[in-house]
Amino acid sequence: MAIFSLVVNHLATRDSFPNSESYRFPIEGFLSSIVLFILIGIIAGLNFKYYKKKHFSKKVETFAIIRFMTSTLGFITIMYIPVNIIIDIVAGGQTVFYYLLIGLVLTLLVSFIFVGLWYAQDIYSLYKLSIKDAEITIDSGTKITKLTYENIGCFYSENKIVYTVQNDGTIINTDFTLNELEEKINDQLFFRANRQVIIHKDAIDQIEKIENGKLQIRLKALIEDDAIAKINISRYKRNEFLNWYQNEI
Repeated sequence: MAIFSLVVNHLATRDSFPNSESYRFPIEGFLSSIVLFILIGIIAGLNFKYYKKKHFSKKVETFAIIRFMTSTLGFITIMYIPVNIIIDIVAGGQTVFYYLLIGLVLTLLVSFIFVGLWYAQDIYSLYKLSIKDAEITIDSGTKITKLTYENIGCFYSENKIVYTVQNDGTIINTDFTLNELEEKINDQLFFRANRQVIIHKDAIDQIEKIENGKLQIRLKALIEDDAIAKINISRYKRNEFLNWYQNEI
């Protein structure tokens, strides 16, 4: 950061060129750049914590990442103009709107690159966690069971009771409704097939086209239960289902 700031400020004006006869070290620009970088780091860190808790905890999707980057750049823009005016006044300079605008554009461009690179690994780790290693706590009366997403084949409702079916065929009743589960689980892995069933992508064994543009889903062999032996997808949800199923994780 310091090296980048030194290079930029030495090239900003002719007097700051090292081979210039009137060379002077750009102390004001250097210090203001350091202050800006620190403030940008604080803004990006706080915004990432918010998105991690509010959005990335359930799933990591492209739209949420774009919103994170856009909102971060927006906060930087709001911070940049008054901070630069204050620094310029303190340094005894005179704010020129044109240079202020150019500086803002360059700052946003550099911030976009640095913030993207800085948080890329964290976002990718959250993505992998939300897809593979996340778990859900199943509360069924007096018994509490923790299941990872990978161990769940589907959820289904029967006689107003929602059941969790594991990949080995084990069935556990829950205190959830399907609507509550739909809000909790990752929709990159799970799909609400109809009013009775939520299925896991990896539990699907066969997809068959049937009458009236509908689809019929068969789950893998270990998941054997009459209530979910054949799961129908209506023609209205057909395209949504196929887009979800064909989307690579």
